[in-house]
Amino acid sequence: MAPVSDDVLDEVALTRAEYEAIVDRLGREPGPLELGMFGALWSEHCGYKHTKRLLRTLPNESPRLLVTPGTENAGVVDIGDGLAVAFKIESHNHPSAVEPVQGAATGVGGIVRDILAMGARPIALLNSLRFGDVQSERTRHLVSGVVEGISNYGNCIGVPNVGGEMEFNESFNENPLVNVMCVGIIEDGRVMSARAESRGDLLVIVGAKTGRDGIHGASGLASRTFAEQAEMRSAVQVGNPFLEKVLIEACLEAAKLPCVVGMQDCGAAGITSAAVEMAARSDMGLAIDVTKVPQREDGMNAYEIMLSESQERMLLAVKPDDNHDLFALFEKWDLSSAVIGEFTDDANVVITDGGRLHCTTPVGILTDAPEYTFEATEPPYIGAIRRGDVAGLPALPQSRERAALQILRSPNIASKRGIWRRYDHQVQNNTVAGPGGDAAVIRIKGTNKALAMSVDGNSRLVMADPYNGAAAAVAEACRNISCVGATPIAITDGLNFGSPENPVIQYQLQESIAGIRDAAIALDVPVVSGNASLYNETDGTPIFPTPIVGALGLIDDVSKVVGPAFREETDFILLLGGDTAWDTIDGAGASEAMHHFYGLTAGNVTIDLELEARVQALCRELINDGLIKSAHDCSTGGFTVALIESCVLGDIGAIVDARLKANEEAQISLDDNNWLWQMFGESQSRIMVTIDKSDLEEVATHAVVAGIPWGIVGMVGGPAVRFRAEDIRIPIHVARVALESAFKDSLGVEADLPPLKDELQWHLSQQFMARNR
Repeated sequence: MAPVSDDVLDEVALTRAEYEAIVDRLGREPGPLELGMFGALWSEHCGYKHTKRLLRTLPNESPRLLVTPGTENAGVVDIGDGLAVAFKIESHNHPSAVEPVQGAATGVGGIVRDILAMGARPIALLNSLRFGDVQSERTRHLVSGVVEGISNYGNCIGVPNVGGEMEFNESFNENPLVNVMCVGIIEDGRVMSARAESRGDLLVIVGAKTGRDGIHGASGLASRTFAEQAEMRSAVQVGNPFLEKVLIEACLEAAKLPCVVGMQDCGAAGITSAAVEMAARSDMGLAIDVTKVPQREDGMNAYEIMLSESQERMLLAVKPDDNHDLFALFEKWDLSSAVIGEFTDDANVVITDGGRLHCTTPVGILTDAPEYTFEATEPPYIGAIRRGDVAGLPALPQSRERAALQILRSPNIASKRGIWRRYDHQVQNNTVAGPGGDAAVIRIKGTNKALAMSVDGNSRLVMADPYNGAAAAVAEACRNISCVGATPIAITDGLNFGSPENPVIQYQLQESIAGIRDAAIALDVPVVSGNASLYNETDGTPIFPTPIVGALGLIDDVSKVVGPAFREETDFILLLGGDTAWDTIDGAGASEAMHHFYGLTAGNVTIDLELEARVQALCRELINDGLIKSAHDCSTGGFTVALIESCVLGDIGAIVDARLKANEEAQISLDDNNWLWQMFGESQSRIMVTIDKSDLEEVATHAVVAGIPWGIVGMVGGPAVRFRAEDIRIPIHVARVALESAFKDSLGVEADLPPLKDELQWHLSQQFMARNR
């Protein structure tokens, strides 16, 4: 046999060294189909070869866990009353960059089927999105397509899209990020597994017929940079949400039949990964005849059938006897189904095409992808960011009111109502709190309980400090859960990075995962599932490192849920985790204000995880005791943005005034040199809450016992947001326009009141950078 060319290896995304390892393990050259299967199963998407060692360090133990993290399609946690929750986050970055509508749509479909494979009914979707410069035509095209794909698919399958977050940064100009989280409910304790029980169990495929779409999706897209993917449009799958809806109902019904022993989503790498991974979990072999696979195109060969990523397909492990009810069920739902193989006891994967043999490979070799290790050192750019002279930045030429209105219109702060209004977040009629708040809340029918869920991440913080930035992502996701009164019980993560062959990216990966690990331990939340998406870069320029954290929380009494909106005149505004409304210069590091006004990323990123845990616990305690009327975390844009958002959501003003503190005459004023950071700094572990005046003494007692810094920072009331000591006054209607008119038709920024990007700003930025090179 002639040596395999580099072009062929490149097509299946295998290195020469990996190919030689395959030959060595097999004791022979792999055949064409075997080579394609190795490329898929050893890809980043399926094999996690650059992240496995790091992911093993994440905490994954909890009395609530019903499956071992990493062994099934999604994490599952027990919530009592015979109920469990399956949830996971997945990315579809590369397909969305090539074909945004179908890339995003099939990302939704894929994560829904992961949850379905656990025997769970999908009850909620959330998304985390990253795009480039809002002024560019490509960004507008990508935003439009991705939002269309998410909304069309989610709305059609009847699963509410209840929350999410979105950031814009030039590093995502060519390579957007589309991360989708799905949450599902499992009743009666019947958690499905993606495995067979006994030799002779049948492998059944159900759903869409197999076509040629998506071939090399896992290996070709997930293991290449964007520049290498440009001509791979055919590797993007095409979705059919109406078929997915039928598939959901049919599979949930099928899961109740005694003949169905296992279920698996047929997603990345198609039948190859789904079937081979089922065999590996079952500690069995597998025999498949590809001629038995229902096909929608003529002349498909074994390679195409095994590696197609056609959507809306599930694989089931089915007992060989008494399975007539299963096929009658699929016929009732008008779904194509067929027995395509059976599980064996010889530990090999045998693929035939009629009588022709295409593959006979040990399962253990196919699923044992190489594991790469690295110990990267801190790259110089991080030290340069830390050394940035934040205090030496020149003063802004505009007023503080003008600065507040401008930052409200920043694409990373402005209301995303124009985006999420296209999503159906009320379907299924269980949504208590939907998009626009800190966390979404879904009631659990038949109980007083509810689930809270949130996705969060801050790419700029992680770029500046991978460890603390990733820890902050965990903290904010859980803080949002705590702000509605829920207890965080588990998290899932989506790791979006550039090429792992680059030492800089290696450092970002190892430090980010360490930050997630330590934050999860501090907040007592296991990491139960996740996804890694690498090679997100174009022409050697990587995206900002972006670990996304999805958090799940449990509420025992849904009637106690609070939101971020201010509610009543004369309520006191308190800050938990801080004793004054104003931040310090420490909150300037990598903040939105710094980037928005100066175009810079500089300064330190810090988080006290022990304080974070205590602040969140105090907030939950006060909500459970009925002492808090509203709660909103201070994150992007700091306290001032949080205050204005709560005013706009509640359609009521507020007065920030330190004289409200007992026995205090002096007011806390803004520093002429640091007012920007005091107003918009992003120090962690701060939650703004409102309480009735009469409850102040009791709340203070709770805070003192918990050892939490706190302070009265203002009072709810009036038609404007006022900072009395500074003579700053922003009418609510003006603040609303600034927050909600920044996006026009969900695609871009309107012309009036633009961010300050004139020649003076550019000149000052250049001076700053020159001093700190």
